[in-house]
Amino acid sequence: MAVVRGALTTEVRISELPAGGVVHNFEVKAGDDGHSVPVAWHGPVRPPKLRRGDKVVVVGAVRRRWFRAGGASQSRTELLARSVAKQGSPRSARLLEDVAATLHSSHRPEG
Repeated sequence: MAVVRGALTTEVRISELPAGGVVHNFEVKAGDDGHSVPVAWHGPVRPPKLRRGDKVVVVGAVRRRWFRAGGASQSRTELLARSVAKQGSPRSARLLEDVAATLHSSHRPEG
C-alpha cells in the first residue's frame, strides 16, 4: 500500500486503452525535493475534476511497468491508484481513515 499527498504538477491526461477502458495519468509532487510521482488511475467510476495545482490524496500500490520504445526495453515506476480525492474533502478524510484502519489491523499481534 502506498499513500501520496501533494499537488498535481500536470493536467490529467485521459487515454483510451486498446483493450477497452480508460486510464487517467498525472503527476503529484509529494515533497519539497522537486520530484513528482507518476500516477496511473485505471477506470475510475466517478473521478473528481482535477486540475494542475490541486492538492490530492492518492492511495494505491507502486508498480514497475516494462515496455518497448524505439527498439529498446524501458521501464517506468508509477503509483497505480486505487482511490484519489482532493485534500480536505470528506472523501479524502474517509480514504485516510481506511488507510489507518488497514495499517492498524495488519499490525495487530496474533493471539
